[in-house]
Amino acid sequence: MPIPEIRGEIVHVTRDALGNILVIDDRKHRVLSFDSIFEQSKIARATPYLPVHEYSRAMLIPAAFTEPAHVTVLGLGGGALAHGLYRLFPECRVHVIELRPKVLEIAREWFALPDSDRMEVTIADARKAVAELAPASTDMIFTDLYNADRMSPAQAQRRFIKDCCNALTDDGWLILNYHKVPDESGSLFRELVRQFPCLLYFHSKTNNIVIYGCKEPFYPWPLDVPHLKELEERLPIGWRKLMKKLSMVED
Repeated sequence: MPIPEIRGEIVHVTRDALGNILVIDDRKHRVLSFDSIFEQSKIARATPYLPVHEYSRAMLIPAAFTEPAHVTVLGLGGGALAHGLYRLFPECRVHVIELRPKVLEIAREWFALPDSDRMEVTIADARKAVAELAPASTDMIFTDLYNADRMSPAQAQRRFIKDCCNALTDDGWLILNYHKVPDESGSLFRELVRQFPCLLYFHSKTNNIVIYGCKEPFYPWPLDVPHLKELEERLPIGWRKLMKKLSMVED
């Protein structure tokens, strides 16, 4: 086992066909890692429903504009995003699609992922599973598909974007954790513009680019969304500060 570059103590290690899965603790946080170098998920140990990474928090921003009845999360990790959604929307059903059964086991045992009728987890390849979702069956799709050191190429494919769009309701949102700003002359950007009348970006401190696509055109500003204070009480992630970093894509 290599010496971890993530600060803390390795408190659990397991392995499957795709490699190692590590749980690393420091005094305040718990981290899921696949290689001891990159953090796949990070939670505050005292508040496991609270995502720590800025990009994970930023992925929740569309909650300021809509109240979903059903959300779909592609890629579980430690479950910080799914757990945050579960807490943020008490009446919402959260469906997670995760490739690795051991990741689900660790999320429940070490990261306090709720075991609830409102939290459904399907073990499957998200690329195939999203194509099999019923049309207009979910209000939001959060896609965060990464292995130990790189983003899944599925997230850059036009077919994947089309399948996500097909599964979304008429005013649904796609939230995509991407590894760079899409090339405006590339096929991904063209497909996003084709499918989503409203496109926004969030550039995180770790250089992740969160892409938001909404199927219903709207203008998301001014900043003072009426229930922003209520959202902060439900899930204190710094909503106002995050929303100030949003930018709209002009096609």
